[in-house]
Amino acid sequence: MQKKTLIPRRHVLRGVGAALALPYLEAMMPSSAFALPEPQRVPRFGIFYLGMGMNVRQFFPEDAGPDFKMPRILRPLEKHRGNFTVLSGTYLEHGGGHRGTYPFATGVPMDERQSISVDQLAAEVAGQQTRFPSLQMSVRKGTGFGSQVLGTLSFNRQGVPLAPENDPAALFQRLFFEPTAEQKSQQSVEWQLRRSILDLVSDDTQRLQKKLGQADKAQLDQYLTSVRELERELERVVEWSKKSRPTPELGGIGDYSKSMTPEQNEPFSYEAYARLMYDLIALAFQTDSTRVASYVVRAELRGGTFAEWNLRDYHALTHHGNDPKNLEDLAQADEYYMQHWSYFLSRLASIREGDASLLDHAVLGLGSGMGIGHSRDRLPTLVSGGRALGLRHQGHLQLPDNTPLASVWHTLLDRFGVTVPGNFQDSTGVIAELVG
Repeated sequence: MQKKTLIPRRHVLRGVGAALALPYLEAMMPSSAFALPEPQRVPRFGIFYLGMGMNVRQFFPEDAGPDFKMPRILRPLEKHRGNFTVLSGTYLEHGGGHRGTYPFATGVPMDERQSISVDQLAAEVAGQQTRFPSLQMSVRKGTGFGSQVLGTLSFNRQGVPLAPENDPAALFQRLFFEPTAEQKSQQSVEWQLRRSILDLVSDDTQRLQKKLGQADKAQLDQYLTSVRELERELERVVEWSKKSRPTPELGGIGDYSKSMTPEQNEPFSYEAYARLMYDLIALAFQTDSTRVASYVVRAELRGGTFAEWNLRDYHALTHHGNDPKNLEDLAQADEYYMQHWSYFLSRLASIREGDASLLDHAVLGLGSGMGIGHSRDRLPTLVSGGRALGLRHQGHLQLPDNTPLASVWHTLLDRFGVTVPGNFQDSTGVIAELVG
């Protein structure tokens, strides 16, 4: 075997009165470097919610397969053909109306105690490796829990909603700003206080447990589980506080120095806002600050359109009465949202990871809790990315009527590496066409 000649990295090309440094060449790399193992594939997971359904008459393709004709609302995604699948036939048993945000990721209706959401199942697997187990984002501030305008998709194992953030500046600061010395000192005091309180609660409940009947013991055990989760979370936060936050490469993608929310009174640009929010998810994934994200892109009932679009309120448009103008405006608004989704996919695709892209290492689900006419079927559903994780895109895949939306989540969790329990929501199993 011919011995490899190693060229020094500082080697230069010398000409008349000038010296040019060579670019990095394989010949500069020791032979042993070629035997290095491939970098570990790090999967990401994201779910995204479009409240109030869509004009699915211009969303679903008329033909199936990879070469389907792109309908009006999906045209912004043409350049991503092969990196997403449109799924028709999905169904949400407790969806429809304006209560679909609740069961979208949990399968549990609004008026019942919620269970763990699909993103949190993913976070349980991947969350210990990152500073933030998951990222909750929303167009609205606060959870809105108890109302139809739910602002989050995420619920923990106790059915507690996880609060989202809707200000990209606040999110950017949380992800990437190092706390000051004063803030660190205050955090230390707060952590010690929380530790003391948790110790007291644990001691008291253990003494109380000896005096209770079976039913009360079961209830108390559930409470203790929550306490233990808080203890583990506190330990994780303290450990991560010792590590420096990453410095992201912004490259002129947006200005995160100023607060910006849809509720502000001053002039607001949704175009700028949407890009800031999607770019944040890309940055969080790229820096491995988190591997799991959820985002309520459009909430139920309120909003959905913005002044710059010159369209009626989205909720009013969903009560279209088959009026051509209302249906046209509804499709126009949906097309704007698809333009932003296309932008997000482009951002992920532009970030290289080994021999693939960040998009190839991310499984992403976009959908709604209703179709058109406030139905619980014909849900607009897209899955994107994940090709390096074994997701096999089909273009337009026509599923059997009333295929549970949970089967879509089951499939994405499977590709992400989560062992899904056999009784997962109302799933009928992994969608074979997407993994075959």
